[in-house]
Amino acid sequence: MHNVDIDLVEMSLDVIKYAISRISDTDPKLGFPKKAEELKALVGETVTPKGIGGEKAFALFKDVLVKASVPIDHPRHLAFVPASPTRAAVMFDLVTSATSVHGAFWLEGAGCIFAENQAMEWLVSLTGMPAGAFGVFTSGGTEANLSAMVTAREYWRDRDERNQKTRGIVIASNGAHSSIKAMAKVIDADVLLIETESRLESSHLADTLSRMSAGDRARVFAVIATAGTTNAGIIDDLAGIAAICKSEGIWFHVDAAYGGGALAARSVRHLFNGIEHSDSVTIDPHKWLFSPYDCGAIIYRDPELAKQAHAQEGSYLDIFSDEGAQGFNPSDYQIQLTRRVRGLPLWFSLAYHGTDRYEKAIERGIELAQIAGRLIRESEHTELVREPSLSCVLYRRKGWDAEDYRAWTYKNHKEGFALVAPTKWRNPEGPETVSRFCFINPDTTEKDIQDILETMV
Repeated sequence: MHNVDIDLVEMSLDVIKYAISRISDTDPKLGFPKKAEELKALVGETVTPKGIGGEKAFALFKDVLVKASVPIDHPRHLAFVPASPTRAAVMFDLVTSATSVHGAFWLEGAGCIFAENQAMEWLVSLTGMPAGAFGVFTSGGTEANLSAMVTAREYWRDRDERNQKTRGIVIASNGAHSSIKAMAKVIDADVLLIETESRLESSHLADTLSRMSAGDRARVFAVIATAGTTNAGIIDDLAGIAAICKSEGIWFHVDAAYGGGALAARSVRHLFNGIEHSDSVTIDPHKWLFSPYDCGAIIYRDPELAKQAHAQEGSYLDIFSDEGAQGFNPSDYQIQLTRRVRGLPLWFSLAYHGTDRYEKAIERGIELAQIAGRLIRESEHTELVREPSLSCVLYRRKGWDAEDYRAWTYKNHKEGFALVAPTKWRNPEGPETVSRFCFINPDTTEKDIQDILETMV
């Protein structure tokens, strides 16, 4: 199974040919999901005692399986938060896997971790956090947020022994990412959501704290602000919230998983003022920094606090505390021990293209949102729900209800034309189903937007 033979060589060439073809395709087929029963009928049993052979397995993948999946980099995939990894990053993802490096400890992965850390230095510089701030690459925003909250909770517990057996409270807005509530369950904390569909203001936080009992207020160990909400691209009042957290001695975390890429865009950088005062920041390079899945990042103002919360002990790990102590051990700063060097594709792409081209590509996403806003205003059938924010656009088709949006979404997707999904927006009258664009891919054109809007007529 581990032998190198002619079959392996030929299969390697087939895989490389496929990869080259895929990364050079700027308009891939927009796959459509099939039921598991349908796929079983088409594919049959693939995991068998004798195996089906690489040629057949690869053919099934190309002819059936990938066609029932949606490529995240399709120029008309504008739902959720899509992604658009650079060709350089995708190519180096192959290299990363082929290199087979364990990226948890400096002893094993020194050179690769060094490269990751150069990319991390750039991310940290975007935040404006002070000297000494640093971070580590994670599997995504959920793991990054979880790692930050574990650090915040342990810091809170260590400050006062009365907190050791106390269930803590995390404060966020209802616009925060869905992972926040799930994360709180994992760390056995309560979540207090401030009800606001728009930006979380410092006044909202101050009012919430003032209405809490003394006992509950003492249980608050972290406040999470969002810098680019998933639904609408809204950036909370980071500077104001930071000031309150500092005065109250509360950990201030900024979830910039989606919006963090825009820190590199000079046109909107001012909207993030205050992020430099945070205790931790989440950024997902696999969203708006053009890295392949899976690549998130967590940055700490004081990495030593994260190390105290996350560093693992075991007789089989002693060598890493010894020889590994001579360098940076990523496993010390987040919940994962075993990890691939997932920051390498980002590093290679940054080294290949330079940060100026990154800024240009991010600015294009912001520009596309403004173009979409203009086209929506010009159409007699559509109107904006709110002004575009970052690369997100919320809009409605006049006269449509929730079922109309669903039917339209499924029709466009099934026809392989576009994937634009509805969402909910809370008006004073109550929640409303609307449509939403999120622009990440610089290959998306004004014509793509126009053609999508015309399908609503």
